[in-house]
Amino acid sequence: MKARLWTAVLAAMLVAWGAVAAYAHFRLNLNVRIFHVEHLSDGLRIYIRLPMPYLLADKVGKAVEGGLPEPAPFTTNKMENGKLVHYVDFSAMRRNSHSLGRFAASGHHIVVDGTRPEPTVEQVQIYRVGSEPDFATLGEAKAAFIGQSALPDPAAPLYVGDSVVDVILHFPINGSVDAYSLSSSLDPGLPGQEDTANLVLDYAPGGTQVFRARGLLNEPIMISRSVMSAVITFVEEGVRHILEGLDHVLFVVCLVLGATQLKSLIWRVTGFTIGHSVTLSAGFFGFVPSGAWFVPTVEMGIALTIIYAAVIAVMPQSDQHKSERGMFFVTCAIGLLHGLGFSFVLHKILRVDSPDIWQSLLAFNIGVEFGQLAIILVTWPLFRFIERLNSRAWNVTRWGVAVGCAAIATFWTGERAINLMTDMRQSSVEYGSIWKGDTAPIVRRSS
Repeated sequence: MKARLWTAVLAAMLVAWGAVAAYAHFRLNLNVRIFHVEHLSDGLRIYIRLPMPYLLADKVGKAVEGGLPEPAPFTTNKMENGKLVHYVDFSAMRRNSHSLGRFAASGHHIVVDGTRPEPTVEQVQIYRVGSEPDFATLGEAKAAFIGQSALPDPAAPLYVGDSVVDVILHFPINGSVDAYSLSSSLDPGLPGQEDTANLVLDYAPGGTQVFRARGLLNEPIMISRSVMSAVITFVEEGVRHILEGLDHVLFVVCLVLGATQLKSLIWRVTGFTIGHSVTLSAGFFGFVPSGAWFVPTVEMGIALTIIYAAVIAVMPQSDQHKSERGMFFVTCAIGLLHGLGFSFVLHKILRVDSPDIWQSLLAFNIGVEFGQLAIILVTWPLFRFIERLNSRAWNVTRWGVAVGCAAIATFWTGERAINLMTDMRQSSVEYGSIWKGDTAPIVRRSS
């Protein structure tokens, strides 16, 4: 009786944990800032692309009784369907767009040898999301400022949340720059801003390095000519993604739970690794369907794999051994689904035509493996210790973890099935009608 009670308690705890974190994997916060850093004889020229709300969301005035709050610079606002919305003020932009660039200049900082040069604004562009030119390489960044209109068509109202800003900043520095730190003091107060994806491409004379950082860049990121320093930033992102993706964690936990021997564990994990490595690359390079149905279908499939792994984990051991020969191929096939899940995030933070693409892709995949290994190193010894403790404790743990994981995954399956049907009805739904409540204009529904 006690064993059943503890099993139920353990399963309930897992379900509660999953309910709290259930939306973490769905909310693919793809807020992106891109920095192209060009080394010149008189300093650094940085081409920046960032969502417009990052510059203005914290500059809205206080609401007055019976009226609207004072709009932020370069914006107007009004009530729509009971919500305060913000529009780009085209007339203000035409009068002095460089002032918008000064917000970017005051919010981004370079430090070289302990000195922080003050930047000047060279050029500013604003685009409606979906109409912005490519910005993956230094050449594309430069081209974005040539022959382009500074403003979208003013005849169509433009939400601030649907706007992206390109800025060129020049940081005067004497002599060559081998290493520097890049940080930002912008704090727009947007939901999910801590997940902002920052991509820094440094074009030093000795070669191009690509760095990856998450968040507002309150803590400086160190940029140098070290290949290893650049690689580590993508390894860290791979580790973070698998550890923060609860569905991936639960699958690996169930995989370990069902492997009663080290040999069995190695085969299962190897199959999973091979599978997700293949589709991580294939998905990133676009060798997958592009329909709106595809992402939620994959997400629903991932949830189903957790249920499968949980069922396998509580099968009688004799049945497990009989099926062990095929588990390698099963986990390899399951890994194909999870690899697509990994690629969805990577594809949004790194363009296919970015410099050093294979270096960054390999580093991200290695990070995923490190994250997977970390889960195994925690759960495998723990499960084996409980198993040796006594059979009752092991049965309680095994069933409690399996039932809890399966319950969470069942909830996700239903939720993601609903999302799939919704996305099939609305093949293209964009966020960003207002800036508070939508974290960035460069976000589209992906699940």
